[in-house]
Amino acid sequence: MKTIAIAGTFDTKGAEFLYVKSVIESLGLKTFTIHSGVFEPMFTPDVTNIEVAGAAGADLREIAARKDRSAGTAVLAQGMEQIVPKLYAEGKFDAILSFGGTGGTSIVTAGMRALPIGVPKLMVSTVASGNTAPYVGTSDIIMFPSIVDVSGLNSFSTKIFTNAAHAIAGMVKFESAAPMDKKPLIAATMFGVTTPCIDYAREHLESHGYEVLVFHATGTGGRTMESLIEAGFIDGVLDLTTTEWCDELVGGVLAAGPNRLEAAGRCKVPQVVSTGALDMVNFGPYDTVPEAFRGRNLYKHNPSVTLMRTTVEENRQLGGILADKLNSSQGPTVLMLPLKGVSMLDVEGEAFHGTEEDKMLFDTLRQRIDRGTVELIEMNTDINDQAFAVAAADKLMELMKRQ
Repeated sequence: MKTIAIAGTFDTKGAEFLYVKSVIESLGLKTFTIHSGVFEPMFTPDVTNIEVAGAAGADLREIAARKDRSAGTAVLAQGMEQIVPKLYAEGKFDAILSFGGTGGTSIVTAGMRALPIGVPKLMVSTVASGNTAPYVGTSDIIMFPSIVDVSGLNSFSTKIFTNAAHAIAGMVKFESAAPMDKKPLIAATMFGVTTPCIDYAREHLESHGYEVLVFHATGTGGRTMESLIEAGFIDGVLDLTTTEWCDELVGGVLAAGPNRLEAAGRCKVPQVVSTGALDMVNFGPYDTVPEAFRGRNLYKHNPSVTLMRTTVEENRQLGGILADKLNSSQGPTVLMLPLKGVSMLDVEGEAFHGTEEDKMLFDTLRQRIDRGTVELIEMNTDINDQAFAVAAADKLMELMKRQ
C-alpha cells in the first residue's frame, strides 16, 4: 500500500489537514504526517516539529517559548530540508502533499525541493498563481492554487483539498511500469536563436545511442541543468547556448545566477561549450526595457520579448567570465567558437550581426583560456550550421568515451 506524507502547520490548520488525511485514507492509501508548525499541533503527528527543528540542530521549545514565529519558520524550513529526504530514503512515504499560505509554503517546499526529481510532490498554496520560483526552484513541485485561503472547511476549500488529494493519489496509484532502456544522458542548452544547432546535434547524438535532455536557456533552464549535473544524473554536457550570462552581467530577465557554467567542471563531467546567443540580453515587452537601454540596438522578438544586442565592452567581459569558469574545470572541457555568428540574429544581414562585438568576444576567449585545461576549436561557420553542430556532438562523444 502506498503512503502519502502530509506535511504542514498542524498548529493552525489542524482541521484542514485532518480532512485531507481522511480523504486520502478513503482512497485506500496510508498517510504519514509531519508537523512543520511552530507551536503544539491539534492532533498527534508521526513526526513532531521538535524532530523537524532538531534536524537543523535547533531547539524549537526555546523558540516557541519566545513566541518568535519568524525564527521558528526559518529553523523549520532548514529542518524540513534535512529530514524530508531522509524519511523518504527510509521508505516512510511515496509522495508528499501540503497546504499553506506564504509561511507554510516556504517551510514545506524547502523539504520538497530536497527530494529526488520524480517523487510526486504537490503544494496547495495561496501563492501558487504568483511568482513560484522561490518555492519551486529547480525541482518538479506541482503548485496548486488554493483559490481561497487555507483557513477553514467550506464549499470551496473542501473541493480544492479533495481535488489535490485525488491528484496525488493518482500519481502514486498509476505509476508507469514500462522499463526504459538506460542510455548515456546528455544535457544540452538551447535558445530560439540556436534551435537548428541543437536539433542537428540532438538527432546526431540520438542516432549514436545517447539520450539528450534539452534545457531552454531562460534562467530556470540553466539552473535546472546545473542542479541535475550536481545530482549525478548527467553523463555529458553540450552547453552550446550560454546566453544566460548576458542577462546575469547586464541585468536582463533570464539570468541563471553567478554559478552558471560551473557544475560540469566541478563534477568532472565531459563538456563541450560554445558562445550561443551571447549577442543578446533579454527583456519583456518593449515598454519594460529600462530607460538606460532605450538607445541601444533593440529587437522585438515577439510582443512579450525584447532583445538587446550586447556591446563590444560587454563581450569583453563575457569572454572573461566564460574563460574563468572553464579554466576552473576539473574534467574534460572543449570550447568551440562559431566564427561567423553566435545566433540566428548574429549573421550577415541580420539585426545583431556584429563583427567588432564578436571579434572582442573571440579574442578575449583566445587570450584568457588556459590551453592546458580547455581545448579550443574554431570553425568558420555560424553556430546553426549543421557542420558545427555535428562537430560539437562528435567531440562530446569522443570526450565521453575517454572517461
